Amino acid sequence: SRAGSSIPSKSTWRRSTPAGGGGALGAALLEALLATAAFQPLHVLVTQDFHATPAGLRPVLAGTALALPAGLGTLGVVVFDRERHANGRDAAFLRPQPDQLLPLATALQRAGVRDLLVVLPHDAARLPQALRAGLANLDEQAVAALGFERVVFMRSAQPPAGATSRGLQRLADLVLAQLRLMTPQPWQPVRARKVAQLAAALARLLPDAPAGTRVLAPELVWQAAQGEDTLAFAGAWLRGEALPDAALKVPRL
Repeated sequence: SRAGSSIPSKSTWRRSTPAGGGGALGAALLEALLATAAFQPLHVLVTQDFHATPAGLRPVLAGTALALPAGLGTLGVVVFDRERHANGRDAAFLRPQPDQLLPLATALQRAGVRDLLVVLPHDAARLPQALRAGLANLDEQAVAALGFERVVFMRSAQPPAGATSRGLQRLADLVLAQLRLMTPQPWQPVRARKVAQLAAALARLLPDAPAGTRVLAPELVWQAAQGEDTLAFAGAWLRGEALPDAALKVPRL
């Protein structure tokens, strides 16, 4: 991806506050945001203090009441992701739950955030087609009505959680895995690194985009992952321009 191909000058640096830096996707997004060099400093919400952080990353302690200090920046990024049990460092990061979307968005707005990017991985089989490109529930509608200048809900299909079952349940999991080969390609899961690159490109360009609420459907996330210029794709989508067609890849059996 070329999302971080050009390094902005100091005059274009922006402050951003991600919530959800743990998990494979959250960690990949922090790495992608730092790689763009567009956000200086990059605050990240944590539940416990830690000092071993990359250059440019500043932990911000978020209390149970989500009382956030002012001055964290004008862009907020909320990532919902699974916990990685093998990675103890993830425990330090705030890991938002779906029912915390509205209170977290409200807390970010009170802290001065004007633009919001919400990354929402989901099980493709559980989200109706009509909701993939629209607001899926009352919480999302409430967030859109809070008064942010720009809101983006980015949906990306994710693979089911790794099966640890045995016996008949394990057999059922294997059958379902085979059935996923029949899922249309644009609904297939995208690697966390690719999702993070696209999210970082959207975060970089969002403050300069026209105001409003947008929903990036999982089919478009998959399409963006097929190309090389993630930043150009994100810019065209935010401006409402035509998007390039993705080359169809034949899955290996």
